[in-house]
Amino acid sequence: MIRSELLQALAKECPDMRSEEIERVVDVFFDEIAKRLAEGGRVELRGFGAFSTRDRDPRKGRNPRTGETVEVPGKRVPYFKAGKEMRVRLNAD
Repeated sequence: MIRSELLQALAKECPDMRSEEIERVVDVFFDEIAKRLAEGGRVELRGFGAFSTRDRDPRKGRNPRTGETVEVPGKRVPYFKAGKEMRVRLNAD
């Protein structure tokens, strides 16, 4: 699902809301998750899952064009762990 499909699904579920209001809600939702992760925090949505960040150590990489070894700096990356209810839903027969 892409963002526009999400907006359409929400518009169908909430016909009394204007499309601008729905877009604003989606923007605020994702902005708040991103802001919390940037602060080093965690976002838990019960029944869905949890967003957090993990640290990646610096490492040696390889430039695929030249084969040259390059230093890749350490960084924080987003991580998602599905909640129990989500895992059960995904694996339902």
